Amino acid sequence: MKALYKAKATATGGRDSHVSSDDGTLDFNLSVPKGLGGGGGEGTNPEQLFAAGYSACFGSALAHVARGKKVDLGAYTVTATVKIGKNEEDMFQLAVVLDCYLPTVDVEQGEELVNEAHEVCPYSRATMDNIDVTLNLLLDE
Repeated sequence: MKALYKAKATATGGRDSHVSSDDGTLDFNLSVPKGLGGGGGEGTNPEQLFAAGYSACFGSALAHVARGKKVDLGAYTVTATVKIGKNEEDMFQLAVVLDCYLPTVDVEQGEELVNEAHEVCPYSRATMDNIDVTLNLLLDE
């Protein structure tokens, strides 16, 4: 792979620690959510960071596909819900739901765009066949 961009971040510990990027744009505390046995705290967590990254990346993939088809997406949104739980082997596992609101397209075109975006999105490609990803096309936000 020819790298076009590289991001680098360091956590000083695990889920209940601090994380920062090498360029200083990210610099904050992490907290373990109550659902995972932590105190909750005011820090973010890896699942929230993954949800933010996936929703932004998938939104860009949607825009890329729409541009290629000369489709105006309007004020579209992508909301990623990241779940963490245990699988049948009692190992931690992630699952993602992507809710895509495309206000300017009909159902058929929307489904085509969302499915094509899933094929080109780097996050979708990285998680393909590893975790369950559910794609939803929302007609009303």
